[in-house]
Amino acid sequence: MDPVSLQLGTKNLWSLLVRLLSKDPQWLNAKVKFFLPKMDLSSRNKAEDATQGVMLQLNRLHTQGQATWQAFIHCVCMELDVPLDLEVPLLSTWGHGDGFASQLETGEESRPESQLHHGESWRCGAGRGGLKRPHQSCGSSPRPKQCRKQQLGGYEELAKRYLQLLRSSAQQRYGSRTRRPGQPLAFHQAYIPPILQWSRATAPFSTQEGAILGDPEAEDGTEASILDLFNTKADKGPRVTVLLGKAGMGKTTLAHRLCQKWADGQLDRFQALFLFEFRQLNLITEFLTLPQLLFDLYLSPEAGPDLVFQYLEENAKGVLLIFDGLDQALHPHSSKDTAGPEAPSPALALFSGLCKGTLLPGCWVLATSRPGKLPDCLPTEAAMVHMWGFDRPRVEEYVGRFFSNQPWQEAALAELRENRHLQSMCAVPAVCQVTCLCLYHLLPSSSPGQSAALLPTVTQNYVQMVSTLGPRGHLLPESLLGLSEVALRGLETGKVIFSVGDIPPPMMAFGAALGLLTSFCICTGPGHQETGYAFTHLSLQEFFAALHLMASPEVDKNALAHYVTLSSRWVLRTKARLGLLDHLPTFLAGLASRACCPFLSHVAQRDEVWVGARQAEVMQALRKLATRRLTGPKVVALCHCVGETQEPELASLMAQSLPCHLSFHNFPLTYADLASLNNILGHRNAPIQLDFEGCPLEPHCPEALAGCKQVENLSFKSRKCGDAFAEALSRSLPTMGSLKKLGLAGSKITAQGIGRLVQALPLCPQLEEVSFQDNQLKDGVLLNIVEVLLCLPRLQKLEEADLIFLLSPPTETAAELQGLQQCQLRVHDVQELIAQLQEGPHLDKVDLSGNQLDNEGCRLMAEAAAQLDITRNLDLSDNGLSVDGVYGVLSAVSMCQTLAELHISLLHKTVVLTFALKQEEQGGIQERAALHDGLMRQMPCELPPHSTRIRLTHCGLQAKHLAQLCRALGGSCRLSHLDFSGNALGDEGAAQLAQLLPGLGTLQSLNLSENGLSLDSVFILTQCFSTLQWLFHLEVNSESQHVVLRGDRRGRDQLAGGPLPEFPAGAQFSAFDQRCIPRSICLRQCLLEPLSLTHLCETLEKCPGPLEVKLSCEVLSDQSLETLLNHLPRLPQLSLLQLSETRLSPRSPLLLADLFSLCPQVQKVDLRSLYHTTLHFRSSEEQKGEFCGRFMDCALSREHVEPLCWLLSKCEDLNQLDLSANLLGDDGLQCLLECLPQLPISASLDLSHNSISVEGALCLVKTLPSCPRVREASVNLGSEQSFWIHFSRQEEAGKTLRLSQCSFRPEHVPRLATGLNQALKPTALTLTQCCLGLKQLTVLLSLVRWPVGLFNLRVEEPWVGKAGVLALLEVCTQASGNITEISIAEAQEQLCLQLEFPRQENPEAVALRLAHCDLGTHHNLLVWQLMETCARLRQLSLSQVNLCDTSSLLLQSLLPSLSELKTFRLTCSCVRSEGLAHLTSGLSHCLHLEELDLSNNQFGVEGTRVLMGVLEGKCWLKRLDLSHLPLGGSILAVLTQRLRHMTLLQSLRLSHNQIGDTGAQLLAAVLPWLPELRKIDLSGNGIGPAGGARLAESLALCRHLEQLMLGCNALGDATALGLAQGLPRHLRILHLPSSRLGPEGALSLSQALDGCSYVEEVSLAENSLARGIPQFCQGLPLLRRIDLVSCDIDDHTAKPLTASLLLCPALEEILLSWNVLGDEAAAELARVLPRMGRLKRMDLEKNRITACGAWLLAEGLAQGSGIQVIRLWNNPIPPDTVQRLQKQEPRLDFAFFDKQPKAPWGT
Repeated sequence: MDPVSLQLGTKNLWSLLVRLLSKDPQWLNAKVKFFLPKMDLSSRNKAEDATQGVMLQLNRLHTQGQATWQAFIHCVCMELDVPLDLEVPLLSTWGHGDGFASQLETGEESRPESQLHHGESWRCGAGRGGLKRPHQSCGSSPRPKQCRKQQLGGYEELAKRYLQLLRSSAQQRYGSRTRRPGQPLAFHQAYIPPILQWSRATAPFSTQEGAILGDPEAEDGTEASILDLFNTKADKGPRVTVLLGKAGMGKTTLAHRLCQKWADGQLDRFQALFLFEFRQLNLITEFLTLPQLLFDLYLSPEAGPDLVFQYLEENAKGVLLIFDGLDQALHPHSSKDTAGPEAPSPALALFSGLCKGTLLPGCWVLATSRPGKLPDCLPTEAAMVHMWGFDRPRVEEYVGRFFSNQPWQEAALAELRENRHLQSMCAVPAVCQVTCLCLYHLLPSSSPGQSAALLPTVTQNYVQMVSTLGPRGHLLPESLLGLSEVALRGLETGKVIFSVGDIPPPMMAFGAALGLLTSFCICTGPGHQETGYAFTHLSLQEFFAALHLMASPEVDKNALAHYVTLSSRWVLRTKARLGLLDHLPTFLAGLASRACCPFLSHVAQRDEVWVGARQAEVMQALRKLATRRLTGPKVVALCHCVGETQEPELASLMAQSLPCHLSFHNFPLTYADLASLNNILGHRNAPIQLDFEGCPLEPHCPEALAGCKQVENLSFKSRKCGDAFAEALSRSLPTMGSLKKLGLAGSKITAQGIGRLVQALPLCPQLEEVSFQDNQLKDGVLLNIVEVLLCLPRLQKLEEADLIFLLSPPTETAAELQGLQQCQLRVHDVQELIAQLQEGPHLDKVDLSGNQLDNEGCRLMAEAAAQLDITRNLDLSDNGLSVDGVYGVLSAVSMCQTLAELHISLLHKTVVLTFALKQEEQGGIQERAALHDGLMRQMPCELPPHSTRIRLTHCGLQAKHLAQLCRALGGSCRLSHLDFSGNALGDEGAAQLAQLLPGLGTLQSLNLSENGLSLDSVFILTQCFSTLQWLFHLEVNSESQHVVLRGDRRGRDQLAGGPLPEFPAGAQFSAFDQRCIPRSICLRQCLLEPLSLTHLCETLEKCPGPLEVKLSCEVLSDQSLETLLNHLPRLPQLSLLQLSETRLSPRSPLLLADLFSLCPQVQKVDLRSLYHTTLHFRSSEEQKGEFCGRFMDCALSREHVEPLCWLLSKCEDLNQLDLSANLLGDDGLQCLLECLPQLPISASLDLSHNSISVEGALCLVKTLPSCPRVREASVNLGSEQSFWIHFSRQEEAGKTLRLSQCSFRPEHVPRLATGLNQALKPTALTLTQCCLGLKQLTVLLSLVRWPVGLFNLRVEEPWVGKAGVLALLEVCTQASGNITEISIAEAQEQLCLQLEFPRQENPEAVALRLAHCDLGTHHNLLVWQLMETCARLRQLSLSQVNLCDTSSLLLQSLLPSLSELKTFRLTCSCVRSEGLAHLTSGLSHCLHLEELDLSNNQFGVEGTRVLMGVLEGKCWLKRLDLSHLPLGGSILAVLTQRLRHMTLLQSLRLSHNQIGDTGAQLLAAVLPWLPELRKIDLSGNGIGPAGGARLAESLALCRHLEQLMLGCNALGDATALGLAQGLPRHLRILHLPSSRLGPEGALSLSQALDGCSYVEEVSLAENSLARGIPQFCQGLPLLRRIDLVSCDIDDHTAKPLTASLLLCPALEEILLSWNVLGDEAAAELARVLPRMGRLKRMDLEKNRITACGAWLLAEGLAQGSGIQVIRLWNNPIPPDTVQRLQKQEPRLDFAFFDKQPKAPWGT
């Protein structure tokens, strides 16, 4: 368009736009206010008419710049009814920037110059108003200190005018009731005050119990509580109040509410009020003075700023400064505290000065912040006020006012009252507002209850809000994605305020139309102003950021897991970026809900499969978090995330993974937090204990725990709990049916709150213990509590302050004697005391501490303890006992049969005797131990039931005391644990003790820590291995003086529910009869010099074996290492030597490599770094075998390779060599490959993580031909950085090479081909994501040429899935050899080819090619070329392809020429009907086909009928797969007719075709015509008993049948009986899962299978077998896998089941998950585990095995079983026990996801 036409067209467009907007001036005003927030519309010059006013406003928008104008034009087209003939030119001319530069002559010429600029007034910041004045910087230079009141007149008049200007500005801002774009719909609804709660002693005098609850019923009465914020007791110094509240609680709203009240004159105590937002202050890069902050950034005085500031200083008590968002404040990197108060400083430093009183002393400061660590600048006396959001009355009040004057008010309140979960979400005011917005749009078109059902989570509230607010009733995916990208980019860069250039105009218009964005003026410095935009709430920005991550194709789904993190909520903002991603994981989890899939699919414009894959990534990340041990804040955050997903399985996983004792300490918890926790606990099976200590708690939050049946122990300890909290708790307690213990300690609950609780206690009959400690209760209240005890039949204990009531439960128990402490009892009182105690009741505890019994009195009490019948302990502490008295006490207790422990510490004045439970009281423990006894061999009947522990710690014992001590101890026949720690025995004592120990009998442990022992003592104690049969472990740590001697420890006392009775050292498990338990010596942090090591090794030579030695020191020199290694050949009993946390020199790998030749018994050298080395040795009885060497992370470089290889070449049989994580590089690799033929490696070589590049990979390809024993090599140069070479003992017939992420460039392809051409043996090459394009692949195929042999090539590149079948076949034409196999899998992005050399012609194909090919077209030329290269094609496989008509036409022409084609597969693909006709025509000529696979395709009925023509004449067919096709009616009849002629058929797969009984009978008729049939699969076909019986008869005639799969059919027992009668003799696999079999059918099958010598696999899963499990007499010698999942198998069948399993010696996998097996079954399985030598996996998921059964399985594994994993997920085992079990036995797997077991390294 020429300039004249453009100008004319623009004028016309301008006129039309003005005419359109003149119809809706109110809308135009709102939009101008949005884009120009600093404009004062009320003070603008009145235009002569409406048209002139519209033109004036349009010109103002146009002068703001291109981005603003474009966004406005998009708003016009999006929100107004614009005619199409106007909308198109508007968007084409101005909507995309093309027409912006053109002058708007029409508008400017039509009005005078005076009207263009007259009357423009601006507002800026928080309250800036009036006329815009020239910039005047305040406070840029120090103000003179002398008062200038006399020098400048009108001092007070200036200040008065400024204060009036400040108030009028605020009135102007908050006085308007019109809804601005970007403001929430309910912004101007009546304000509902949230709950405020004081946290410190600065609370106002007028408030009660520290809470300001307000009264939502009164309009004006609610404000009284807000005014109390400024009634603190601080009359002097800074008056600082910090308002703490989580996101969405209404902190910013309250700050603006205060400004509004001040503008209306209700805060009359303040003359001036200033409001700042830290999110805006963060944008200021310059340092400011306080006057600049107040005047340049807020509102400037008309004149005399220095005098106005002086007035503010003198009247600071009347100045209130509000700082919103303290948690968002950026902390400066350098402190400005050292500068003067008037020096320019960062904004936070000014805030600090105001708080500390160095600036504007006496002023009031109110700051809002999220909870967490607050800046240090806050004074300690600052008042902390918690903002808790809404309780139920406030929620209803808000909803009622939101819908005031609306017909849907009652409906909205009804929805809310009937949905408790919706109420809990609305406790957060921001979410309550979103919910109301959604109900506003949903209620008119929904039936009762339906609207709330659409709002189950916070995320779906936001989804509904965005969906219902969409312009004209629909959402624009592009706009949503664009706005979400802005949101994510802002969060990642710490930006919450955007400039006009940050948001594209269409997105800006979209956000403005939906009210998602708000606008305001921002000041980035004195005199610098611009318009800023932000999301209406930070949570909305987080929601859109999550939406972008989930719906944008530009975001890799694998990156989603990185955003699913949990915040600890204790973040100090010290970095340049704000922590703005706290709630992003919650929204990600919410969008991962299945309910959000359609919304995400619409936004992403992708199918739900694509969306589901992204949702699955988030769910997987949450599952990983759900199984971790998390801190309290992270547990709460994860509860919110899991609740948002609405996945019961995930909730159950998290609930079961929570520890049995869950503690929350010192962080705020809201009603919504506890509601989310309650939601998760509802999925838990086991009881749980909840402790809340020091946590600020929302007053009504206990109501969120209502109905929680899993809580067994509930404890609150917080000074912040008051009567309102107690009242809320009283409403929840009666609904918590499992609660046994209730604690409410250290609170501010008064008699009123306790009274409410006491009224609720009778409704909790299950309570056993109640604690009201430290609640300042008076006697009258206490008596009321005691009266209630009569109503609690199970209550045993009530605590209040120092008074403890011990109440007898229904069954009689022992009493507890307290109150005899510090009674000045002496030795002459002991006899009388003993007599009285003997006459009294059974005693639980006796406390005589703090008296004056002395040595003799203690001896007498200890001697009488056995007759006093004390069940727990006797405390004789602080009674003047001395060392001489210790002998007497030891002698007195030596014959006490019930003594479990004696602890004496003279330093701490401790003397405590602890007694074991009597035999009748151990019933419960013995029951737990009964199962365990099955694994023990017979023990003598006179063995004592328990052992004794003697602890003589910190008693000042010396060597001279030992002889007498041991004489006193020698009389105890049950002594098992002896503790001498913290004494002064020294080396002399250790030597003497080594002589005395044999006289003390069989111990289980001896503790000599902190006795001043040197290494000489260690050598002496090491000799005890030869003299003490019970000694197995010696542990020494020189740094901590830890010295402990232990016997054999196998964790048998770790069963759930408490320890089992101790077993004497002489009693052994049968599990350990079959192996010799190694002895070990562990020396930590010891100085290991050559002389010390020599002495140690000489001592160890005399120790019995097998022996494990574990050493650690800071540094071990080469000389010391050589000394140690040289002694190893003289230690044949050594089985393991470990050097941990010990730094070795870079030369040490060479010393260790030489060990293979120096010490023949070395089996494995494991050097994981220069700090961790382990040597494994074979015993002298073992045959000489393989060696393994691991030299990881040892800084090995090129210079080390040759000497290392020379040393290793002396090894006879090096099985594995690991050189990963070193510094070899390409040069080191090349050197190693040259040495490779000399290395005797027989299994594998690992070179991963060695900084190897593409050059190294090409060097490998070049070197492979010279290494005849290499069978496979794999290289991955991506992030995985793996490099493996696998060997065989003999020369390999072929080699496999796998290269991944090698980033080949075009020049590398010829070098790769050259290396491959040097191979003399068949080679398989896999190239995965190696940047090998279509062109490079063509070059590679043309260059690879061999004299003779097969070459297999697999290419996995992203382009393979997009190129199409035609393009991939065209690549094949360039191959230099005959292509014998082609496999294309588009979904896997995989192309597989097999080439045969030398290239040969097929005469039949040549003749056909010459007869039928016209080279005149590209199609015919391609067919001709394919006939040439594929003349000997034997296999063509197409999987998950979209076969277009051109490709099918090509196959129609090509297939007849493939005379050698034996296999054709087309699976999981899409083919049109025309293509099917082409394909059928081509395949009909392939008469020699032996395998045809057409399964899982989308052909339809007609397409399948056409395809049946392919089967005609296929008499050579051996394998046919037509699974997942519509084979019904006439199609099946045709199929059975064709099958009659396939007499060579061996495999027939027709699964999931729903052929029913009719189809089964048709097939049964044809089966006798298939004499060679070996495999048949008819799973999932809807076959019933009638069809099953007919099939059973026919299958009996298939004598060669090896695999029979009939699962997922309702066959019933009748079919099973029929099958049992004629089971084929050579049957190997039998699959009958989910076949409605009962015990009778299962037993008949097991009897028929018994003794079958060929059966390898049996599956009877998901059948109700109950007690009809397989029972064998002869067994199945080749059975490898048995599947009995979900068969209702219980403990009653455990013994016959295990007996049958033992008769199957080849079993490798047993699946018993989802049954009802308990500990008895676990015990039986554990018993047989050691006898099942080939078993690798056992699945016991989802059974009823407890910790006891799990420990038994661990014991069974410890007996030498070769099993790799036992799955135990979702069994009732406590998480802490799970951790202990996994630590002891890693092969026990409790995870939700199955871990793929790997063979142990070195095997």
